[in-house]
Amino acid sequence: MPTTQHEISLVDTGERYRCRSDQTVLAGMETLGRRGIPVGCRQGGCGVCKVEVLSGQFTARPMSQDHVSREDAQAGRVLACRIYPASDLSVKVLGKMKKTVCAPPAIPRQAAEQT
Repeated sequence: MPTTQHEISLVDTGERYRCRSDQTVLAGMETLGRRGIPVGCRQGGCGVCKVEVLSGQFTARPMSQDHVSREDAQAGRVLACRIYPASDLSVKVLGKMKKTVCAPPAIPRQAAEQT
């Protein structure tokens, strides 16, 4: 199956990024260049990267039920490290990752000193 790219939209910030179909949504999110995106274990066990998929299709690998209940999964609340886009996605950031991802980008020191 050929690799395709999909657009992931973060509804919290309005940001968009491209993510390959063979790349996790979390790995794609790292391309935003945000410092401090908590990535945890990357294996679905820590729950740090919980998101809610509001629209679009994805495939998922197993996730810890300690962090994603059956009801969560049915509602699209999943771990970004365990899902792969199968179409464009609209995603809302949840939990521990929200503070870092949804914070306004830091103003570079030089720019701040000039204002």
